[in-house]
Amino acid sequence: MNMSPETSGKARETLRALLASDPSGILENIAIEHGISLQTVFECLPDETRSFAPGSEAESVLLDIAAWGPVTVLVHTPDVILECKGPLPAGRFAHGYYNIGGGSPVSGHLRLDRCAAIAFVRRPFMGADSCSVNFFNAAGEAMFKVFVGRDDKRALLADQIERFTALRERLSTEVVA
Repeated sequence: MNMSPETSGKARETLRALLASDPSGILENIAIEHGISLQTVFECLPDETRSFAPGSEAESVLLDIAAWGPVTVLVHTPDVILECKGPLPAGRFAHGYYNIGGGSPVSGHLRLDRCAAIAFVRRPFMGADSCSVNFFNAAGEAMFKVFVGRDDKRALLADQIERFTALRERLSTEVVA
């Protein structure tokens, strides 16, 4: 994946060093603090924690996730962090949107045509392992995220980790260590 050109090489090196020493921070806050897009922050995560796929794969990614079972869908804006837990229904295109719904608490209307990149990230967050699939628009800003589900002891669901890993390996445009 080509790095977005919004920061100098020196600034990227600094950000890479920061994230290598502690990849567990709130990435949206780091983007704001550094005045860069969220995607650029993801690009600066340690190589072994992230990989990217083209946004054109958004529908196939969502259809795959629809078979995983309960996940957490998250939308993070400057004003709200909204989470919804449940199975992600398979969607279909109509009226310019990818529409999801039908018996799950997760429902909505997505502009998948605006998805420019997808990041697969496995990293520590708030003291726990996390796996997420992150959808970015052309400006490098987050559209939404889908997190691997957890059991009643807050451990990641093993079968979903396997599905996450298989999907990442199938679609990633870069090698994951």
